[in-house]
Amino acid sequence: MQQLFSISFVHCINCNVDACWCQCFSCEFIGCGPSGGVGCGPVNKPVVYRSFANQAHRWDRPRRVVAKVQWHQGELFPRVGFIVTNLDWSAKRVTRFYNRRGLAEQWIKKGRYALNWTRLSCHGFEDNQVRLRLFVLACNLGNFLRRLVLPTAVKHRSLTTMRDKLVKIGVKIVRHARYVTFQLAEVAVPRDLFR
Repeated sequence: MQQLFSISFVHCINCNVDACWCQCFSCEFIGCGPSGGVGCGPVNKPVVYRSFANQAHRWDRPRRVVAKVQWHQGELFPRVGFIVTNLDWSAKRVTRFYNRRGLAEQWIKKGRYALNWTRLSCHGFEDNQVRLRLFVLACNLGNFLRRLVLPTAVKHRSLTTMRDKLVKIGVKIVRHARYVTFQLAEVAVPRDLFR
């Protein structure tokens, strides 16, 4: 159906026991390293990208499979990931595109847990659309604050932690002629962190 309407697709394949080609892929297409022994990957290329055609039992035609073979220090066998696609891009570009999609899903999950942006309780579609856009704007502002404004010791914290530590605490505002001071609780935000 996807190829009938010329829709591009990128799907990840999980290796299971039935897919024997997953287990023998590294030795057949990549080789077992420079010396031919198992567990010794190439020294100059720890990551290798390859593309080949494969037809699974349920598929009506062979499809392009992109493989990423990655050797890690101290591991006996390489880690192999497979992606099925109909894109004509290079194998490395297809893998990077798929990984960015996963990163976007992680950002959506962080926003969903930090701001509860899946709770759209308005009756109208347009109202829920505006509410969702406000949640996305709040998430982007939180990421902007975390990455560019806050000190380096706080940059690694999640949006949920920042919301609990910085936003959901009582603040006393002291105004003087030339400046405004925000007095926070010492327990939540250490004073030395922002000096």
